[in-house]
Amino acid sequence: MTQAPTLLSRLAEIVGDKHVLVEQDRIAGFLIDVRRSYEGKAICIVEPGSTEEVAAILRLCTELDQPVTPIGGNTGLVGGAAVRGRPGPDGQDTPGLGLSLRRMNRIRGISPLEGTITVEAGCVLQTIQEAAKAEGLYFPLSLSAEGSCQIGGNISTNAGGTAALRYGVTRQLVMGLEVVLPTGEILNGLAPLRKDNTGYDIRQLFIGAEGTLGIVTAAVMRVMPAPASVATAMVALASVEDALELLRRMHKCFGERVSSAEITEADYMRLVVERCPGARLPFDSLPDWSLLLEVSDSREGQNLTEPLEEVLARAFEDGLVSDAVIARNEAQAESFWYLRHGVSESIRHAPNMSHDSSVPLEKQGEYARLTRARITARFPEARTLYVGHMGDGNMHLVVLFEPGTFADRAAYLAVSGELDLIIDDVVMELGGSITAEHGIGLSYRKRLARSTDPAELRLMLGIRAVFDPAGIMNPGKLFLPE
Repeated sequence: MTQAPTLLSRLAEIVGDKHVLVEQDRIAGFLIDVRRSYEGKAICIVEPGSTEEVAAILRLCTELDQPVTPIGGNTGLVGGAAVRGRPGPDGQDTPGLGLSLRRMNRIRGISPLEGTITVEAGCVLQTIQEAAKAEGLYFPLSLSAEGSCQIGGNISTNAGGTAALRYGVTRQLVMGLEVVLPTGEILNGLAPLRKDNTGYDIRQLFIGAEGTLGIVTAAVMRVMPAPASVATAMVALASVEDALELLRRMHKCFGERVSSAEITEADYMRLVVERCPGARLPFDSLPDWSLLLEVSDSREGQNLTEPLEEVLARAFEDGLVSDAVIARNEAQAESFWYLRHGVSESIRHAPNMSHDSSVPLEKQGEYARLTRARITARFPEARTLYVGHMGDGNMHLVVLFEPGTFADRAAYLAVSGELDLIIDDVVMELGGSITAEHGIGLSYRKRLARSTDPAELRLMLGIRAVFDPAGIMNPGKLFLPE
C-alpha cells in the first residue's frame, strides 16, 4: 500500500490540486450511501475531467497497488459505491481512493438518424432525458433517483426502472461503451453499430459489473421518437393473477405500445396515501391491488383512450377489475405516477428491509403469497409490502417494522439475514433471481454466493481475475472475501 502523501501529490499532477478532495466537509457526501447503511473510508476523492485523466489515475493506482472505487451519483441501494481499500491486519478495511465521475458530464452528441445519444459517464440521468426531449426524442430509462443518479452508475448496475416492460433495462439501451481498464488502457467502443459480429462482445461484461472490471467513462445510448400520444389508467384488482390476465389482454390490444404496468399492494398504497403530501387514491375504497397502466405511441393524434376503455370495460364485465380510472389530462396521469413513486418516501422513517427479487411472470402471485406467509409465521409483528414492475416479473418486497423495534444495528442485521434466507428460498423455488435491478454491491454478497451455481460463480471470479489481476477495482464488491 502506498503512502498517502505520494499518492496525493501525484494525483494532483494529473487533475490539479482542487480536484483532489481530502477535507472532511468536501468528501463526506461521497462516503455515506443513500440508505445510510455504509460509510466509506477514503484517502481522498479524486475528480478527473477527461477519459485520459481517468486512464492516468488507474495507471498510477496499478503502479502503487492502490484500490479505487468509482462513484457516480451515489444513489445505489446495496453499497456498490462504498469507498474502501482491502482488509487490514485487524480485519478492518483500509481506506481506499474514491474516483468521482461528476466532472465528466458532457453530452458529446445526439443523432436522430442513428437514434443515439453519446454521453459521458457523469451525466445525470435527467439531463440526458431533457437533452433527448429537446431534439424531439425520448430516452426511456426512468428511476426515482433520476435527478441525481449518473448514467455511468446506471450502466455499471444495469439499472431497470419503470419503462423496462417496453424498452428493456439499461443493457438493452447501451450501443457502445468507452471504458478504462485497470492498466490505464482505453477501450474505445463508441461506434453506434447495430450489427457487429466480431467475436466476443466485451462491452456486455462491463454492464452490471459494478466497476469491478474497469471504469465506464462514456456511452452511446439508444433514443427513440418521443411518445406523442399517451393514455394512463389506474385499475383496481383483487389479485396478481387478475393483473397478469389484464396485462395479457393489453398486449393483445396494444402490442409493444404498452409501456408500463406497475402494481402496488393495498397495505403499501395505504402508507403512500397516509404519508405522502397530496397523495389521493382515485377509487372510493382501497383495492387489494392497484395497477398503473400506460400505453403510448410516437405518432400524434392516436386515440389510445378509446381502445383502453374497451379493454377495461370488457375486463370489468369478466370480473377481472372492480374499478378503473383513465386519466383525463396530464395532471391526473402525474397524480397516478405520484402514488407509484411515493412508495420509497412512505417507508423512509421506519426500520425496513427492502428486497429486489424477480420471478417468472406467472409466478408473481405465488411469490407474494409464499413470502408473506413465511415471513408472518417467523415475524408476526412485521408488515409485508409489495410493489412491482408487473410486466417484467420484478416484485419489490419491503418488510416494515415499528420504530424502536431494534436495539442496535446488530439486531437489525440479524433479522435482515433471516429474512434474506426466507425470501431467497422462495425465489429459488420459483426459478427467480435474488436481485432484479439493484445489483450485488456489499449487501447481497452472501446471497449471491448462496443462490448462484458454483460453476457460474467460478466463471465470474475468473473474468474478474483476467481484467483486474491485482484486485484494485472496487474491492469487496460482488464477491465475498476469499
